[in-house]
Amino acid sequence: MRTRRMTHVLVTATAAGSLLVACSGAGGSSNSDGGGKSINVLMVGNPQMEDIAKLTKDTFTKDTGIKVNFTVLPENELRDKVTQDVATQAGQYDVATIGAYEVPVWEKNGWLHELSSYADKDASFDKADLLKPMVTSLSGSDGKLYALPFYGESSMLMYNKDVMQAKGITVPERPTWQQIADIAAKVDGAEPGMRGICLRGLAGWGELGASLTTVVNTFGGTWFTKDWKAQVNSPEFKKATNFYVDLVRKHGEAGAAQAGFTECLNAMSQKKVAMWYDATSAAGSLEDPASSKIAGHVGYAYAPTVATKSSGWLWSWAWAMPKTTKNADAASQFMLWASSKEYEKLVGEKLGWSRVPAGKRASTYEIPEYQKAAASFGDITLKSIEGADPANPGVQPRPTVGIQYVAIPEFQDLGTKVTQEISAAIAGKTSVDKALNDGQKLAEDVAKNYQ
Repeated sequence: MRTRRMTHVLVTATAAGSLLVACSGAGGSSNSDGGGKSINVLMVGNPQMEDIAKLTKDTFTKDTGIKVNFTVLPENELRDKVTQDVATQAGQYDVATIGAYEVPVWEKNGWLHELSSYADKDASFDKADLLKPMVTSLSGSDGKLYALPFYGESSMLMYNKDVMQAKGITVPERPTWQQIADIAAKVDGAEPGMRGICLRGLAGWGELGASLTTVVNTFGGTWFTKDWKAQVNSPEFKKATNFYVDLVRKHGEAGAAQAGFTECLNAMSQKKVAMWYDATSAAGSLEDPASSKIAGHVGYAYAPTVATKSSGWLWSWAWAMPKTTKNADAASQFMLWASSKEYEKLVGEKLGWSRVPAGKRASTYEIPEYQKAAASFGDITLKSIEGADPANPGVQPRPTVGIQYVAIPEFQDLGTKVTQEISAAIAGKTSVDKALNDGQKLAEDVAKNYQ
């Protein structure tokens, strides 16, 4: 699938500095004559990944002798770094966290090791227990798994129940975006320094691009029609973007143009915003009293809609093995453990059941301890994941699968460039019209490759 063009598109950005979290020592991926094996793992710096970095040494390494060297990066930097390493076949990492967007594209380029053979051989892994949407999104054209899900997610609305109660507001379980905008206006300033809502404004196809595209979908817009006509400056796309930008500028978090998942998580957990629309996986962190001031006081609702019945995205941060690894056996052992029932139980017992990396296994939602910890958000999370439709996320046919992205190699570059302009509009440095007109030209250039 245009390997040469893809490599050029994907390796345009370079990663910034990284945080190296070494379990049993740092160093390259190599076989040690006396100390077993060492693997390098590159992963996104979300709370669930930070948890596994803390737990690996005293559990997985202790049991297997395999040393795991973690490099943890913010989302945008992670995407640049892993793309650069895999696309150029540099071979620096044995395992990397990627998502549903990369798997089918990278599999077609022969960059990933298939993982079904490893999962099938390990009866305790129980591949049949994985949720079908996760398996489908992480499989290649041959039907085999090319990544193992660490956790799965859709998107939903999270809100401060105390603030809503004080204001006499009832948040609908299935709200519309206009209802959310009206509520944001009413609760803005409800407490000193509190803003009405947090929405991602940080540029990046997987940051601002993810949340905005779900809004575009339900407003009736799309990046491309089924026959590859660019629609970035269409009336529907423009209406959705103006709504999003206006909402975050009027009632959104401080510094919104630099706020992504991590910043919004901090703002919500520290009671700096009254609502937040984002990943269902954030609930576990919000309900952790060790880090969240709002634990036990969060309400949850389905992703807001306009013209569609649902609008939640579908994503999985998953473990993938580049073809370049020289430690396939050790890497596969780590990935199988990291996505296992055993690991979920470890997190629940050591760190708390709300922090279990859920959204990937049906059995997770049958664990009594997890059911209790996730009573307020577990059902909405599972139903949102099961109800997500990557093949038909809007009001018109699409040229590829994907809810919050377009499954083509060029989208990583296109989505990032367009969201850079929209982020600038959030910061007041340009207009939405200019941002989308410029984006339309970029999208038209991409469309020529497929028409």
